[in-house]
Amino acid sequence: MKVVNDIKNYRSDKKSILTIGTFDGIHIGHQKILKSLVAQAKKENLLANVLTFFPHPRMVLQKESQIKLIDTLKEREDFLRKLGVDNLIIHPFSVAFSKLTALEFIQNILVKQLKIDSLYIGYDHRFGRNREATVEDLKSYGQQYDFKVNIISAQQIATIAVSSTKIREAIALGDFVKVHHFLGRPFQLRGTVTKGEGIGRKLAFPTANLNVNIPYKIIPPQGVYLVSILLEKGVFYGMMNIGTRPTLSGKNESIEIHIFDFNEDLYGKMITVCLYEKIRDERKFDSLEALKTQLIKDKKKCKRTLTVKGLI
Repeated sequence: MKVVNDIKNYRSDKKSILTIGTFDGIHIGHQKILKSLVAQAKKENLLANVLTFFPHPRMVLQKESQIKLIDTLKEREDFLRKLGVDNLIIHPFSVAFSKLTALEFIQNILVKQLKIDSLYIGYDHRFGRNREATVEDLKSYGQQYDFKVNIISAQQIATIAVSSTKIREAIALGDFVKVHHFLGRPFQLRGTVTKGEGIGRKLAFPTANLNVNIPYKIIPPQGVYLVSILLEKGVFYGMMNIGTRPTLSGKNESIEIHIFDFNEDLYGKMITVCLYEKIRDERKFDSLEALKTQLIKDKKKCKRTLTVKGLI
């Protein structure tokens, strides 16, 4: 898959099938659309293209919006590549871009620049300045400019009953079983391992401190989670704590991962953590010994769950 930054940098004489959206958290609904698009493109010897925007339109048009995104751009790219998309076009969303009329968008972008043969779009999609144009307008433009419009019906979308908003709500509640169901895959955190204070090692629970360093990425609520960790050597399992470490009188939130049966140096390495379910809330213990006792219980609970899930 080729990643193209900015519509103006897209170059191809081959016609394409295109879908448009923010695609935050490429959930099972998005996947259904994208798989259909890719299959149709292969059948007709066309390019399977996705047009998305960054920053998220709400970040630009609603300045007070504190929206956090389910996937980073890199995570979005990786998953679209797995689905077989040919070109991911990431256009910088701006106030000026939002003021393009529907006709300007159709003529200059879809027809002249992206050379679409057909468009996959939701039944309630609106586009152009102030979202002025409807799907019916799009069909009319399609007849005028010789491209087909494939409408994803309300019935198709209703059978999936999932949205990025619902996923964000489930993340906020710490319900990662539901998140996994909606995404068709575990929610991920990706970041660099940084040096900590070494307290975990003293408790016989060494931890990798994760620095996500993407300000717009949604971070799960504080608590202890069952996770898997994707490393160069393969997939490992463990438990992760998100919180301020109140037993140690911590003030700043941190993300710490204890990897089961693993004792290698990961400092400076980029790792991916997949969340399966929340084990418990973070809480303050009377002593480090009491904390260690709880960590032993947490580890046993995680391993029982992994056994039940057939993962170990």
